[in-house]
Amino acid sequence: MSGTIGFLGPGQLGEPMVKRLVRAGHSVLVYARRGDVRERLSQEGAALAESVADVSERSDVLISCLFSDAQLQEIAGGPDGLAAHAKPGSVFVSHTTGSVSTLTALADSLPEVAVVDAPVSGTAEDIGAGRLTVLIGGSDEAVERAKPALSAYASPIVATGALGTALHVKLVNNLLFAANVQLVAAAADLGQQLGIEPTRLLDVLDVCSAGSTASSHVRRMGSLEVFATGVAPFLRKDVGACLLAAQQVGADLGLLGTVVEAGQLPLTAGSS
Repeated sequence: MSGTIGFLGPGQLGEPMVKRLVRAGHSVLVYARRGDVRERLSQEGAALAESVADVSERSDVLISCLFSDAQLQEIAGGPDGLAAHAKPGSVFVSHTTGSVSTLTALADSLPEVAVVDAPVSGTAEDIGAGRLTVLIGGSDEAVERAKPALSAYASPIVATGALGTALHVKLVNNLLFAANVQLVAAAADLGQQLGIEPTRLLDVLDVCSAGSTASSHVRRMGSLEVFATGVAPFLRKDVGACLLAAQQVGADLGLLGTVVEAGQLPLTAGSS
């Protein structure tokens, strides 16, 4: 076991992660603001921390599952934040798909803590089944120390190299996924012009050579309209983060960026 596993951000994905950690036999300490979440996780067997500072001071491995850089910066900063109270010698695992600059700034503020970036790919159902994909970047020692906790809900766990590489891999993956979705939307539009119902086209693509994870995901959600409502806000955040990462190193998004920008779904900043 990995000592005390602390957890910040028990939301849609974080809550099932905590449950899997407890059921795997880990000693889990969780900080949650919402009373209903605190009650559910307490009944599950997790101990409850009173604050970010409390969970930071007591955790040997501290995991955060937060939506954005802004949320990560909020819990990290200030006199009561993670940076001021993290346990020396601990490991901090960030599941946030955000910017490498935010992550490295956080690592710089935690000189006695090993920081790893660990963006995820999958759903709450995948977490419940223990098959979430986790990419992980950081020192070999930190990655090995984090794996026993992550393996409670993740398989595979894929090491990508130094700190920040997992985020960059995830951002490229998400940009490619966004481009694929735009192409699926264009294919559905062409199909309608040829008299093919979009749902029927998606059913056929699922068993043909042009099928993809993107087309299968749209098919499972029922329609492109439902997909755009439920998933587009998350993809917009990730596309924006990928654009920022590329700008910071002078990289060109090339054809991927062109397809995402020109497609009919609102997947770029300012679209809605």
